[in-house]
Amino acid sequence: METNTFDILALAKQHLDDISKGKAGQDLAGYYSEQIQQIEYPNRLNPNGGVSDFHTLIKRSEKGKQIITTQSYDIQKEYVYGNTVILEVIWKGVFSIPIGQLVPGDEMKANFALFMEFENGKIIRQRNYDCFEAF
Repeated sequence: METNTFDILALAKQHLDDISKGKAGQDLAGYYSEQIQQIEYPNRLNPNGGVSDFHTLIKRSEKGKQIITTQSYDIQKEYVYGNTVILEVIWKGVFSIPIGQLVPGDEMKANFALFMEFENGKIIRQRNYDCFEAF
């Protein structure tokens, strides 16, 4: 069990690291089960929230790469419970488009809680609780 716990935590952290390095689309596909369900709960950036399947998640990552010039994930706390990795993260991103009061090049900041459920070394379910600072 300890090996599995370490492996899924390492996978979750590598996933965020790859996103912060600008990887998107098919470069991230290997992290996800074909049956993934990603839920983004309503937040300032996405007031209605949303649910993404595998193909939608890949497309959204490609779109994100076009409008986010840099981003980082500073993991504050990490937990593993069974097949689930829970991360408390401070996210920072710089957009290439205006958003709210922010102009291109301004930094946006958010506190995230991410719940990633793994099956056979792939993320099968992910829930995002994103709390953005005013922008």
